[in-house]
Amino acid sequence: MYWLVGLMSLALVGLIATGLALELGPERLARIGRLRRWLKPALATQLLAFVSAHLGLLVLGVGDALAQTTEATAAGNAEISTGMGLAILGAGIPTAFSTIGAGIAVGPIGAASLAAITEKPESLGRTLIYLGLAEGIAIYGLVVSILLLNRI
Repeated sequence: MYWLVGLMSLALVGLIATGLALELGPERLARIGRLRRWLKPALATQLLAFVSAHLGLLVLGVGDALAQTTEATAAGNAEISTGMGLAILGAGIPTAFSTIGAGIAVGPIGAASLAAITEKPESLGRTLIYLGLAEGIAIYGLVVSILLLNRI
């Protein structure tokens, strides 16, 4: 099971590095055409490895992770099992994705509201409502994470 976690970590690091290379250096990559032709298939291969390792980890590792029990140590503190750690990580995922979504939503809305306010200052209240609606996405994710943490 550890090799699946290692493969997922390697694929994730490769995806991030390839994405950064494609995003931050398009002018350098235009000069080096061979590297650009190599990076796009590498990105697809890394994504395929990540998804397949993730599915393999789910199929092979969920039973092992949930079968472990929490045992008390000599000091009296409870040790966190792998299943409990995965549950805590899973409780944080809604907050992570909702804040990413809120950031993606607030960017264009904020730029458009600034443009609207410069042309028509009386539209400030209306634009603040739109910004609040976009920011509410992150609050919904936080509430879901808190509810999930209470269930653990």
